[in-house]
Amino acid sequence: MIRSKNAARAAALAGAIALVLTACSSSDAGESGDETAAATPLIVGTLLPETGSLAFLGPPEIAGVGLAVKEINEAGGVLGLDVELENADSSDADNAEIATQSVTDLKSKDVQVIIGAASSAVTRNVVEDITNAKIVQISPANTATDLSGKSPFYFRTAPSDVLQGAALGKLVLGDGHANVGVLVFNDDYGTSLRDVLKTTLEAEGATITYGNEGEEFDPKATSFADPVTAVVSTNPDAIVIIAFAQTKQIIPELVAKGYDMSKVYFVDGNLSDYSADFEPGTLEGAQGTLPGAFPDDAFQEKLLSIDSSLKDFSYAAESYDATNLAALAAVKGGATDGTTIQASLAAVSGADGGTECTGFKECADLLADGEDIDYTAISGAGPFNADNDPSTALIGVYQYGADNKYTFIKAEAGSL
Repeated sequence: MIRSKNAARAAALAGAIALVLTACSSSDAGESGDETAAATPLIVGTLLPETGSLAFLGPPEIAGVGLAVKEINEAGGVLGLDVELENADSSDADNAEIATQSVTDLKSKDVQVIIGAASSAVTRNVVEDITNAKIVQISPANTATDLSGKSPFYFRTAPSDVLQGAALGKLVLGDGHANVGVLVFNDDYGTSLRDVLKTTLEAEGATITYGNEGEEFDPKATSFADPVTAVVSTNPDAIVIIAFAQTKQIIPELVAKGYDMSKVYFVDGNLSDYSADFEPGTLEGAQGTLPGAFPDDAFQEKLLSIDSSLKDFSYAAESYDATNLAALAAVKGGATDGTTIQASLAAVSGADGGTECTGFKECADLLADGEDIDYTAISGAGPFNADNDPSTALIGVYQYGADNKYTFIKAEAGSL
């Protein structure tokens, strides 16, 4: 395997660390100072949806991690060793046992970092099991507000719903809508996003006509005719749908009611390619929001080299960034154990300042030269704040065409 200058520097660094640690007694070595840690390959696990209601998010996220691992290994790996990748299914909150078993499997494979989950509800079920084991968890897609500061070992590269809810509210208000209906499922993700949206709208004098507390629908329902009838009966100027796969059943109900679909708004949980699901023109003019920067053509091309079947790129950049940040934290700390990575993650993200750099190789070279770094996230996320959330982030605004596919319109910047 061809090794870069970075690999040689990293190997030298690993050797130096090993010599120092050998001179120490075992009783003096801390958890992040284990002499084997620097000589242990970084093993990254993914806990991302391959099945369940968020399965459409899995492929781009898994591709983002895979692309990062490929580039890291082409640059010489972490501390001279190739990064190893173990993929596991998170499914969704309705199939909680799958994520629980996946975490058990990943722990048995000695992963030091887990990228995932996509669902905030899934994360709530497994975060303690992961972080209590001092494994770093970095979610590329969790947005629930109550996960901020959940654990010193829990990070996310996606912004909380404080940003998306505010951006969505501003979008709806900017389109001139003052009476807004919300179809929201009774899920922590749904209600937390609804609450921020409601606060944003009401602060400007707008009204939630339906979808307030107590008016959520059951995510396990088999029919959504009743909530659709209820929201349409309030004569809203616009309707926001906050749901996952249930959206595919909700849309036909709205169409049957004759609702103007150009006044419908989607969120990250259901902004998807519906070209194979509905008649052409069904969603024309509808809009939606999605955290993160829109991936440019060059990045999309790289992702397609990992998975040529990709149709969506949601949260691929956040997954790519999460993997690179974990690897860089290991390089900075000189070891691959979870405690070392956790201690250096904020620093490599730029929380302490440093030289701006893009990609693993450029940033790792700077670390090998003894410099502090400020990793430039492909997703547009800023350095981690005290709650291990991105301090700044972008929220993309998208619009559906006659083909029921969405295209990027603009991005709104926000800070936490």
